[in-house]
Amino acid sequence: MLTALALSGAVILLGLAAYAASLLRQLRRQSQARNTAIRERNTRILDSVQLIARAVSEGQCELSEGAIRLTNLLDALQWTPPQPLAVMYPGLYGLYDKIKDLPTHAARRELTKQERMRQDVRRLGHEADYNDQIHDDLAKLARLTLPG
Repeated sequence: MLTALALSGAVILLGLAAYAASLLRQLRRQSQARNTAIRERNTRILDSVQLIARAVSEGQCELSEGAIRLTNLLDALQWTPPQPLAVMYPGLYGLYDKIKDLPTHAARRELTKQERMRQDVRRLGHEADYNDQIHDDLAKLARLTLPG
């Protein structure tokens, strides 16, 4: 009787161990798939960052538009560990902070011509203030690589 109970207990423990092992394998596969997906997403984002940075450097894209696009893309990157992007790219984030509340698209079209001109003058002033820092940031972005 005692042997039968011990044998039953051993069979149950072996079954639970096998189940736990299968769960661990499944978790490892899911984790690897997630890491691969993050790496691929980060690579696509970094490609876009470098393309936009090059366009801004070559004058094909205004500094303000570049700052908006680049800060949003940089913020979308999933870093491990998280990076202090505003410290790493002070020109881009500084300009973005100054212009982020300016209306765009339909809201801008609704402004009077005089108000649009006033905002353009303000925006161009901020671009001039951050010009050198932004070009330093763009040079850093051209060399940016992802860890791993």
